[in-house]
Amino acid sequence: MSSTLLKGIRVLDLSRMLSGPYCSMFLADHGAEVIKIEGGSGDTSRNNGPYRADDPGHDWAGYFVSLNRGKKSIRLDLKSPEGKAAFRRLAATADVVLENFRPGVMDRLELSYESLAEANPRLVYAAIRGFGDPRTGASPYADWPSYDVVAQAMGGLMAMTGPDADTPTKVGPGIGDIFAGMMMSFGILAALREAEATGKGRFVDVAMYDAMISMCERMVYLHDMTGQVAGPEGNGHPLLAPFGLFPAADGQVALGIVDDSFWQKLTAIMNRPDLGTDARFSTRAGRSAHAGEINRVVSGWTATHSKADLTGLLGGQVPFGPLNTVADITADPHVAARQMLARIPHPEPGHAPWTVAANPLRFAGQAARPLPAPPRLGEHDALLDTLNDRAPLDEDARRDLRRAFGQFATGVTVLTTRQEDGTPRGFTANSFTSVSLDPPLLLVCLAKTAHSCDVFAQAPHFAVNILSDSQKEISGLFASRSTEKFSGTHWHPGSHDLPLINDALATFACARHKLVDAGDHLILIGRVLNHAVTEGKPLGFHNGAYFDLGLENRLADAATKDTNGVIAAVLAEGERILLEETPDGTLTVPKSPARDNTVAGFVRHMDSRGLTARLDHLYAVFQNSQTGAHSIVYHGTVSGAAPEGMRYHDLAALPLDQVANDTERSMLARYQREYRHGSFGIYHGTERSGIVHSIADHTEYTV
Repeated sequence: MSSTLLKGIRVLDLSRMLSGPYCSMFLADHGAEVIKIEGGSGDTSRNNGPYRADDPGHDWAGYFVSLNRGKKSIRLDLKSPEGKAAFRRLAATADVVLENFRPGVMDRLELSYESLAEANPRLVYAAIRGFGDPRTGASPYADWPSYDVVAQAMGGLMAMTGPDADTPTKVGPGIGDIFAGMMMSFGILAALREAEATGKGRFVDVAMYDAMISMCERMVYLHDMTGQVAGPEGNGHPLLAPFGLFPAADGQVALGIVDDSFWQKLTAIMNRPDLGTDARFSTRAGRSAHAGEINRVVSGWTATHSKADLTGLLGGQVPFGPLNTVADITADPHVAARQMLARIPHPEPGHAPWTVAANPLRFAGQAARPLPAPPRLGEHDALLDTLNDRAPLDEDARRDLRRAFGQFATGVTVLTTRQEDGTPRGFTANSFTSVSLDPPLLLVCLAKTAHSCDVFAQAPHFAVNILSDSQKEISGLFASRSTEKFSGTHWHPGSHDLPLINDALATFACARHKLVDAGDHLILIGRVLNHAVTEGKPLGFHNGAYFDLGLENRLADAATKDTNGVIAAVLAEGERILLEETPDGTLTVPKSPARDNTVAGFVRHMDSRGLTARLDHLYAVFQNSQTGAHSIVYHGTVSGAAPEGMRYHDLAALPLDQVANDTERSMLARYQREYRHGSFGIYHGTERSGIVHSIADHTEYTV
């Protein structure tokens, strides 16, 4: 009936009536968050009926209930500046915008795909139109309005349907709308897959006229190959016999005899072996050439039996089925077994549920979920104030998150979430990796063999807790399968009720963004909703042992003392880097004075220049291959006005050509790249080559 396969996809649905709502119904049924954007009077289908006797206010039209189950409703006046601004804010958080207006409507509202994509490049913009959009092919009928009957007539379907050429017949259901909506649901998913891979969405449209031509594909190749203009086929088939509706004593039945083997079975059941051995009828082509005679013989036999008798004789033997009315369908055991009649709960107490046609897609391993109720007009207007979780960060927030991502070179983390029943779950991981600042994303790896893998793979939210060097016991506890993890740990509920570890150095509350298969692991990517950072040293784990990742001052001091090395730092002030200017005009990173060549000496030296330096973690350790001297470079921050002989440089425009030392120039170029992602590695090697130990892997690096 429904699944959660599309959970996490947000669709803004501006469409009306049938084609667009049918498309978004498929998406909502399988977990997408579909938000209907409605005007003051709502979707036209709210007023189309029919209505039940217990609905005197005509609030719940059957047309609307069936197509809009499980969706949300927000009222916006897109002609007002306030409504346009609100829609833009929503579109910045959306994966898909769907509409079925005529071309140019959204452009005139200043809400075109191009303008929305400027703020949200990943946006997929889906348009269902009668005759397509000029962006993909300008039709001479582009401005014509269209409904189902127009699409059926112009697309050839009605010309092929009916008893004879004088009686073209419209197909009962609104297939001109429905098929276009189905095609668009595929187009949306295809474009979403591209957007996930490239970060760029696109405009996709389908014309109802085009969809009907695609549905009637047989008429096209017949005309090409034979010159025939396909006409009404009644209830038969132009190339096959017996194929169509045949009379029964109490109704009609359908037969579809295509293969010769089925013809042999049918003639045996009819007790007409002579038909089975007649050379005129032994092949598909022969039966087609004698269709009139065959259909008369088969009709004469079926008319002597009831539908029930024919079901007993032919069911499971040849392609056969009785002609069902909706009353027959509701009593059919197949329909019950496949749960094709869904019960939608009424949102008002004391009212019986509605019965609608269920979604026909079934996915093995996905438990069917009941279909939720449709929305009242404007029921979710309050979402306008809470849908900013996925909005782009402003510059201050980006800077704050970048600093939080860069606070830790690596470290032990505990991932936490809640099961559907609210039970907290968690396990220990060795690291996380920042992926992006716009949108703010991080990733963690889940071993498929991990006890909690399925829980985290399905969770809508999770948290990353970075442990301090005093939390080794917590790391060990969450690395086990103990059922006492949370009872033995001090924690508190945070955003979205996520369990957050007390006294962790940092916590990142995330909404699930994407899950990617990676061999024996799953990569879980989360969108950071909020975060908190405190001072301290993170807990590290390497080769089976814990270690501190803070400043190892005594080791650094000993290394520089024994080898006449130097302490230096890449110091950031916002998005600027502090560099020293040498007498010959070249640039270098700040270094400790020779007379006080220690970590503390470096900090004192900066203080004497009116600067406050805070060293976070090691950034590079390299040894001069000729002299043996060590250069130990830290990552840190600095505040204060640049004194004489020093200058702040914009990180995006570092004058690397003025950095005389090859090693420092290469190191600063690496810093530029890593800063964009908010994740820093530690270089170890000589002045010419070595390894960058990053959070997620070890990358070979040559100066």
